[in-house]
Amino acid sequence: MPWTKYNYPVSMKNLPEPVKYKAIEIANALLTEKNMDEGLAIAIAINRAKKWAIKQLPSGTK
Repeated sequence: MPWTKYNYPVSMKNLPEPVKYKAIEIANALLTEKNMDEGLAIAIAINRAKKWAIKQLPSGTK
């Protein structure tokens, strides 16, 4: 079942909204395109979304 910004895994509950939405997008893609196990897709999606968020910071910001 695809996740939405209103219906998503509990493990994404405390992520900042932009990171959460990116993780949802990634997890849905992994499930659809790679036919991946949900638990693994969630873990990978959260990790990739956090890395994505770091790249979005203006340079020099930590």
